[in-house]
Amino acid sequence: MPVPILSFFTGGGFLDIGFEQAGFEVAWTNEIDPAVAEMYHHGITAWRKSVSSSQIEAKISNIRSITDLQADEVRLEAFGESEPASFGIIGGPPCPDFSVGGRNGGSEGQHGKLTQVYVDLICRIKPDFFVMENVPGLFKTKKHRKFLTSIIGQLEHPSIGYLTSTRILSSLEFGVPQDRDRLFVIGLSSTLVKNLMGMRPLLGNEIWFPWPVPKYPGAKKLPWPSESPFGADPPRPEGIPLELTVYPLLNSFPAPTGLNNGLEAFKPYSAKFWEIPEGNSSGKSFKRLHRYRYSPTAWYGNNEVHLHPWEPRRLSVREALRIQTVPDTYVLPEQFSLTSKFRMICNGVPCKLARCTAEALFRFLGGATEEKP
Repeated sequence: MPVPILSFFTGGGFLDIGFEQAGFEVAWTNEIDPAVAEMYHHGITAWRKSVSSSQIEAKISNIRSITDLQADEVRLEAFGESEPASFGIIGGPPCPDFSVGGRNGGSEGQHGKLTQVYVDLICRIKPDFFVMENVPGLFKTKKHRKFLTSIIGQLEHPSIGYLTSTRILSSLEFGVPQDRDRLFVIGLSSTLVKNLMGMRPLLGNEIWFPWPVPKYPGAKKLPWPSESPFGADPPRPEGIPLELTVYPLLNSFPAPTGLNNGLEAFKPYSAKFWEIPEGNSSGKSFKRLHRYRYSPTAWYGNNEVHLHPWEPRRLSVREALRIQTVPDTYVLPEQFSLTSKFRMICNGVPCKLARCTAEALFRFLGGATEEKP
């Protein structure tokens, strides 16, 4: 039987997809934004039914704020009176307050406070394992790292009893054509780790968890091409894995424009759409992708979606989903604005990175991953 997990800060469900692909079962979800909850419902339902027609609709289980949730309430909603032998919790609390380019409010910021709420809920719900995903700034920035150390100490306190391991993973090194590093904190009950490893683990020892091995270590050091005039046809450089470039995502058969959400894009009005060189992504706006390079972080705002490499327009919703390695069978409903769709897309963790992390956890728990869509 698949191991059930509870998903907090569910968003569009990209983290959920990676965990389901690895063999887990999402048993309960929580998302406060009604529009995002509806997009999750539509997108995940379409994806699941493409895998199996017997799949049920993927409605968000709870749309209340995490600050209003009680541990007993969550467990009852997820499992009723028949709680499983083991279960986990996954979630990526809002990250702007810990982001280098964000508000820098830290643990006292409006969104930063939710990370503490998430940790407190984990301590009260007491799952067998948990995953927290966030921006590297939570670890790399001195004042934020102090907070991270604090919550890890809370989770590892003998009265709570988790053993944790922390790692910053590069999406690019795991085959995602995007510059997006993410911080993961994985925790298992020390009793469970002892049972799995046949030993008594030491608190603070990060060697115990077998993190996934990058497919392309040091990928940023490859001989990436520079800019090319817009409208040119630059040659594919040697030594660059095509998987790490946006080219196969934008030049596939069928073309993205022929798929669901493939024609949903902001209309080009500025002359800059014909002027910005291919690969010029140095400015704050009008960043144009290079077909034989990876995308800058898919972090869109104020209609500033990245420009297509060889067409005078911005990326479409489908193309942005592909850069986040979301399956093409994940379809967003038409009635929501482009702004809301792109915001939801860029807030997610790439599905491929989520899956690699989830598979490592699944194997450690004793499962055997299978190749799934």
